[in-house]
Amino acid sequence: MMPQAPTPRVCSHCDGFPVVHITTGSISPDGNRRTLPATCPVCKGVGTRTAPAVLVRAGK
Repeated sequence: MMPQAPTPRVCSHCDGFPVVHITTGSISPDGNRRTLPATCPVCKGVGTRTAPAVLVRAGK
């Protein structure tokens, strides 16, 4: 059997929704709402995080 790659972990900060659009409250001339994108600062807009590094003690 081939070893399977570890599954990526969902970002605990954004719960897998890395980019959201926030309405500004104004409407453009064509009738669409104006929005601003906001990306997750923890995962940088990816939605997943790598597993935390494991601390290894070496020596005595």
